[in-house]
Amino acid sequence: MSLVITPWFGKVSIEYYIKAGGYEGAKKALSMKPEEVIEEVKKSNLRGRGGAGFPTGLKWSFVPRESTRPKYLCINADEGEPGTFKDKYIIKEAPHLLIEGAIIASWAVGINTAFVYIRGEYGKFALLLEKAIEEAYEKGFLGKNIFGTDFSLEIFVHRGAGAYVCGEETALIESLEGKRGNPRIRPPFPATMGLYNCPTVVNNVETLANLPAIIREGGEWFASLGVEKSGGTKLFAVSGHVKKPGIYELPMGTSLKTLIYEYAGGIRENRRLKGVIPGGSSSPILKPQEIDIPLDYDSLMKAGSMLGSGAVIVLDETTCMAKVLQVITRFYAHESCGQCTPCRQGTPWMAKIAERIVSGRGRKGDLDLLVDIARSMMGKTICPLADAAAMPVIAICEKYREELEEHIREKRCPVERE
Repeated sequence: MSLVITPWFGKVSIEYYIKAGGYEGAKKALSMKPEEVIEEVKKSNLRGRGGAGFPTGLKWSFVPRESTRPKYLCINADEGEPGTFKDKYIIKEAPHLLIEGAIIASWAVGINTAFVYIRGEYGKFALLLEKAIEEAYEKGFLGKNIFGTDFSLEIFVHRGAGAYVCGEETALIESLEGKRGNPRIRPPFPATMGLYNCPTVVNNVETLANLPAIIREGGEWFASLGVEKSGGTKLFAVSGHVKKPGIYELPMGTSLKTLIYEYAGGIRENRRLKGVIPGGSSSPILKPQEIDIPLDYDSLMKAGSMLGSGAVIVLDETTCMAKVLQVITRFYAHESCGQCTPCRQGTPWMAKIAERIVSGRGRKGDLDLLVDIARSMMGKTICPLADAAAMPVIAICEKYREELEEHIREKRCPVERE
């Protein structure tokens, strides 16, 4: 049974949320000093749930306490990573959890204006969130003098236009400013020069949704739910060839094998497992013998992959790995903003080679060429999109080389032939 720290999950109305203890965390936070809230979040070992896994409290502490310029909170609800669908369910099932988390974060950092940047495809979820924000204003939980204090906070919902790259925090900021969503060169970092060249915090939806429980129950309590350096629970979005796809909230450090075979019911039609992408399409694939591993940032990094957004994509024995390559490379070629030459040229080049292999026109040396292109892209661009495109290509070419070489040699898929 998964551990659920939000007993009101599944209920949307503010009245039900309040009856279940909603907004008590925000009230408690506002009775504390901002520095005390930051320290409590540091104790919790909460790490950003958007993919990078940076410690949340430490990120907040980079924002200058005293500033003549306004500070902003940008809430990342872009959720463009293939395989990821957790944030939309937080917005759908518990929008007030996000709003309360935004209040806590804003108080801690000294912010009076927040923007929720939500992907354009999430139209109905944006409407639902706007309704919840309206309810919070009516209750006096947003706007001027929240909970009768001197603190004020305005929250606005901003719809994106379907660009994956806008999930990167500086591209998100550029888009919010009405510009083309191109990532910025860093430094300077958003903490000192972000939205409108002002100090800015960018946090993921799930990150903020954890804050009410942390403040209510304490940072040490939250940290005890997870593992060292990765506190709390995590929402894992499981998709692909499992019997029970869906979202599972489990303690950090839960085994990937346990998630797949106990919670998600195992592989569909009792077929054999072929591979698992553990953190969204950008994370290197793991073979069946590699999945008995804790789901936390450090363990997966040591294994040569990433936890990322927690999007677990399961592939069974019927999967053609050449087609997996094709789908992944096509996606990143389409989503590259084109600002950096290695990414602009490298992603479509990889997509063309993958397409060539799938269509039976693969050439000897194509796999080495793919890996060479991927390695030449990594670490050479303004944002991590090139790395995100390169890492899964390298892993697939190395771990499934025999199958891919047979595909090239026979000019057809060896899996589908069976």
